[in-house]
Amino acid sequence: MSRRTGAPNGGVEKDSTTSPPDLSQEKQKMLLAADTGHFSMIKALHLADLITELNGFCGFMSILSSMRYCLGKPDHYGNIWTALVFMPFGLFFDFMDGKVARWRHKSSLMGQELDSLADLISFGVAPAVCSFALGLRTPVDTLLLTFFVLCGLTRLARFNVTVAALPKDSTGKSKYFEGTPIPTTLGIASVMAYWVSQGWILDDLPWGTWGEGTLLEVHPVVGLFVLSGCAMVSKTIHIPKP
Repeated sequence: MSRRTGAPNGGVEKDSTTSPPDLSQEKQKMLLAADTGHFSMIKALHLADLITELNGFCGFMSILSSMRYCLGKPDHYGNIWTALVFMPFGLFFDFMDGKVARWRHKSSLMGQELDSLADLISFGVAPAVCSFALGLRTPVDTLLLTFFVLCGLTRLARFNVTVAALPKDSTGKSKYFEGTPIPTTLGIASVMAYWVSQGWILDDLPWGTWGEGTLLEVHPVVGLFVLSGCAMVSKTIHIPKP
C-alpha cells in the first residue's frame, strides 16, 4: 500500500489555518467540481492516479482469469497462472504510484482513495477469487473468504482515516503500518502458486477436507486467509515502514 495522503510530498500534515493549501489538490478539486464536459474528470487525474488505475486493472484481470479457469478444463493451468501473475504486477504499480507522486511533487486526495480501492481489488478480491477457483468452494470456505475480503476493506478504510494521526519520522512518513498491509496477501498468492506447480488443487488441496458431506464441510487451508484477515485489522501489530 503506497503512501498517498493529502500531505504534499509525503510531508507532515499541518494545521490548515496556518499553512497554505496544496495547489495541486485545489486544482483537482476545481476540475472534479466543474460542470463542463463529459470527460472533465479525466483532466483531474494526475500521472500517479493513472498508475494506480493500472493496479486496479491488474487486479480485475486476475479475477477474470480465475473465472476463465473455472470455465475450462481443470488440468489446463494457463488461466490460473495468469491470475497469479497479475497480482505481483499490481504490487509493482502500487509501489510506483507513490514514487511518481513524490517525484512530481503532487499529492492527491483522489489518488489516496483510488489507491485503497485498487488495493482491495488486487490484494483482497483477486486472491480470494483465485483460491475459490483452486477449490475453496464449500459454503464455509466462501464465508471465510468473504471475512478475509471484508477485513481488507476495513483495514484500508482505517488507514485512510488514521494515517494523519500515526507517528511520523523526520521526513514526515508514518513510522509503521497499523496491522499488516493488504499487499502482504501476496504471500498467500505465492503459496497458491506452489500448490498449482505441484498439482495440489481442487480435490487434492493440502490438509484435505474436514466435515466432508456435511453443512460444515471446510478446507483447513482457508485458515491462511482467516489469519491474514485478522492480522490486517489488528490494532496491536505494528509493521515498521521501510
